[in-house]
Amino acid sequence: MKEKIKISGMSCNHCIKHVEHAILELPVKKFKVEMNLLEVEYDESAVTHLQITKAIEDEGYEIVSN
Repeated sequence: MKEKIKISGMSCNHCIKHVEHAILELPVKKFKVEMNLLEVEYDESAVTHLQITKAIEDEGYEIVSN
């Protein structure tokens, strides 16, 4: 599954690093974090969309609904 997740509350490179750190803890195949955006590729049998968004929210950021 490939997905783009919009994130609110990111304002600097430290924010990007926080989100990267959270995603590194999950079994995702590939990911790229930019300001207010996560592009991620993952196997749905290994990790869920909810787990990914929760990891981001646990770092203090909000997921923007599409």
